[in-house]
Amino acid sequence: MAEERTYLCIDLKSFYASVECRERNLDPMTTNLVVADPERTEKTICLAVSPSMKAMGIPGRCRVFEIPKGINYIMAPPRMQLYIDYSAEIYSIYLKYIAKEDIHSYSIDEIMADVTDYLPMYQMTARELGTRMMQDVLDATGIPSACGIGTNLYLAKVALDITAKHAEDHIGVLDEESYRRTLWTHRPLKDFWRIGSGIAKRLESMGIFTMEGVARADEDALYRMFGIDAELLIDHAWGREPTTIADIKAYKPKANSISSGQVLGCDYNYENGRLIVKEMADLLCLELVDKGLVTDSFTLYVGYGKRYGKKSAHGTTTMTVTTSSAKQIIAYTVKLYERIVDRTTPIHRVNLSFNNVVDEVYQQYDLFTDPAELEREHRLQKAMLDIKEKYGKNAILKGMNLVEGATARERNRQIGGHRSGE
Repeated sequence: MAEERTYLCIDLKSFYASVECRERNLDPMTTNLVVADPERTEKTICLAVSPSMKAMGIPGRCRVFEIPKGINYIMAPPRMQLYIDYSAEIYSIYLKYIAKEDIHSYSIDEIMADVTDYLPMYQMTARELGTRMMQDVLDATGIPSACGIGTNLYLAKVALDITAKHAEDHIGVLDEESYRRTLWTHRPLKDFWRIGSGIAKRLESMGIFTMEGVARADEDALYRMFGIDAELLIDHAWGREPTTIADIKAYKPKANSISSGQVLGCDYNYENGRLIVKEMADLLCLELVDKGLVTDSFTLYVGYGKRYGKKSAHGTTTMTVTTSSAKQIIAYTVKLYERIVDRTTPIHRVNLSFNNVVDEVYQQYDLFTDPAELEREHRLQKAMLDIKEKYGKNAILKGMNLVEGATARERNRQIGGHRSGE
């Protein structure tokens, strides 16, 4: 029988909003603060709201116009680099207690950790260790947190997401027995990890509204509805999860890709849309060079404005070369764009993915490639990266980045589509 393990899942409460409060010497638990870009419209989504606003029933990812008019609050522009710096400092605190091999960074503000072998060493219970780590983070950074403890990763995550919210010390603890006893009848289903609105609606169409309902349901019917994903759903309904931190660390994807996407500030016409795609391809090529990678395939997705009927266009192209050359890749990208995109429908969203990304040692030419010219371009790309590293991403630009409608300069001041704060 496998040894029972113990996992912690620690989440920083309303992380972005808490950072902004601490930067202003304000208490995140009592200050009304929203992280959102004031230069965007009231339809923009809030990146975070402070715990005091969540206590009023305001969702963490609401739109600005959805905040009740009678509430006074501070609106803080996003500063993504600042949040990354805080996250790195907090991760270094976790490393005081647990080796990196036993920690999985689930997101910028959440980690999972296998603490099985640490509890006897520290002569602590899991609750005591979780409390110590949370207090250390609070003392060092002023950021409050919550903790879930479970006998597997799923139970630790559910203990964090559901149980810890109702605990005075912000710590939730679950094993399979207590999970079934306390949460089998919990509603709504979408409170549970990996059950979104879509899955919840499909379960409701089967007359299933709780995890007990999933556990008691006809398994064949679940497999017909969800395919292989039914196995995970059934395991989670019973509180089971075989995956460990070691499994996550050992995972190697069969293929790698890099991608870039953006939602445009307004609808773009066909010509301006082509400019955006060229800029995105160029920046992704620089990323390939920076990481010593090449690609032979890419996928382009273009979403049209909602009011125009047509929803999207997408396509994939396999090139005759395996390369990081912007000249070659942009040429292929423009051909694909011109082939799949409707010339008369305004564009609102663009996503470009480079597929089959591999080490540059696998670079391949075709009969029309001049190796000497390719090498010159590669040296130029390297020089551009060096200048950007030293003086900033906008220190060197191409002519297309200065054309009206270009977005690269603005995106170079962002991280994850939001202001970097630098």
